[in-house]
Amino acid sequence: MEENKGQNYLHGAAILTAGVLIMKILGFIYKVPIANIIGDDGYSMFLATYNVYNVFLTLATAGLPIALSRLISEANAEGRVMQARRTFSVAWLSFFVIGLVCSLLMFLFPNQIAVQILHNPPAALSIKAMSFAVLLVCLVSAYRGYCQGYGNMIPTTVGQVLEVFVKVVVGLVLAAVLMKMGRGKAVGSAGAIFGVVAGSLVALIYMALYKKHHYPMNMPDNPDEPDSYGKIFSHFMRIGIPIAFGSCVLAFLNLVDSSLCMGRLQDAAGFSLEKAQVLYGVYGKAQTLFNLPAAIITPLTISVVPAIVTAIVRGENDEATKISEDSMRIAAVLCLPMGVGLAVLSEPIMNVIYPGSHASGPVLLMIMGLASFFVCIVLMENAVLQASGKEVWPMYTMIVGGIAKIAVNWFLVADPRINIYGAPIGTLVSYALMSILNFIFMCIVLDKNPRLHVIMFRPLLCSGLMALTAWGVYGIAERFLGVSHMATFLAMAIAMLAAIVIYVVSSIAMRSITKEDMGLIPGGEKIAGILHMR
Repeated sequence: MEENKGQNYLHGAAILTAGVLIMKILGFIYKVPIANIIGDDGYSMFLATYNVYNVFLTLATAGLPIALSRLISEANAEGRVMQARRTFSVAWLSFFVIGLVCSLLMFLFPNQIAVQILHNPPAALSIKAMSFAVLLVCLVSAYRGYCQGYGNMIPTTVGQVLEVFVKVVVGLVLAAVLMKMGRGKAVGSAGAIFGVVAGSLVALIYMALYKKHHYPMNMPDNPDEPDSYGKIFSHFMRIGIPIAFGSCVLAFLNLVDSSLCMGRLQDAAGFSLEKAQVLYGVYGKAQTLFNLPAAIITPLTISVVPAIVTAIVRGENDEATKISEDSMRIAAVLCLPMGVGLAVLSEPIMNVIYPGSHASGPVLLMIMGLASFFVCIVLMENAVLQASGKEVWPMYTMIVGGIAKIAVNWFLVADPRINIYGAPIGTLVSYALMSILNFIFMCIVLDKNPRLHVIMFRPLLCSGLMALTAWGVYGIAERFLGVSHMATFLAMAIAMLAAIVIYVVSSIAMRSITKEDMGLIPGGEKIAGILHMR
């Protein structure tokens, strides 16, 4: 069997992050043209279906892959080869059963979900088209969790890139062809979303072949005695279920967004179905950009779990605390400027990427840009708490945040003057509250309290300088270049470039990220040398 290839947690995170960047580019190519092809109202069906899919998918896969990764990591640290193999067998069967049940629910009851939950009847066809993607992704997650437990992030990255590439090709082709044939936006949305099924199937084939080739089932020289199937299943579920339900709160919040927004816009604010679809559709377009920072930070959270678990198993509690603090700091360095950038340049970003969309788009993105930073911090805090054996605690904070989200949505979206703007405000309030509660829990569970000033002060200062630069440069460039679509694009590009330069220079000068940090990622020492980092 292939051993851990020596990927430390930031090395593995760098591999995953490279894959995420590729996936985000492909995803951008996927979602942006689709949104422009099927329009704001058609995109509301697409987004609503994704929200339903994510609830089933998160319930089935969010906690269990982490639990599998953790159990495999523990078995590997103890040299128990047979224990790791039996753990995978138990996990694979569990994933299959859960995925099949979730897929059947979506396939058999699409109309009930679309009408009674989403208040968006035309979305039923898209729900049915996507249904069996849940089963496929569940099985893919079993293989990914196994490899990640050995600290091997390469198959996860390659598999995800393949998955997104096929999704883009199949989804875009089907959406374009069906719309050109005049089949309507509901059918066009279903065709676009079927790309997810095709991509998941390709990823499953790749992951199964990778495991068979790189992790063959040869008998070791001194086989260990694995635990019983029942004991492994019990341990697997005891770890995975709290994480799954905790993570499911996040997916549930998006479903609540869809249901409450569509319902309150029509029932309380007095908008028609068509107008509500347009408002929710442009909100969904802003969400595509809002999700970018969280996608960038997710690979680091995946790598943090086995790193902290290994340190704790070895009794290296100080090392576990250091990994936690460093991960939080690097998360802030990566995600804070992205969130600030989305907020400061929200108007040109929306107007360039989604021309002709509803006028509420820029303000929606501005609020969500600020919220995206708190989302990233919550994800990292969740990973630290889960790796520290406190799987249930993030669930509590997410429930509290979820209640806050529902309350804000309920009252603000119902006000005709605020309408769809209430949704991102609720997201901001919800995640800010969750991040505060999670940090309190981290201070309780870790031997040494993470130093908040070390984590946040320098990234905040550098991001502030970056924001002023972006705002000033864009304003000047816009005056000189004019107000055409191309002029807006050029002004935005110049402002982004200037902001990136200022942020990188100030981060190096203030040591937001250090030479030691760079040494933990592939090629980082060379980059640090070129940039004269200390």
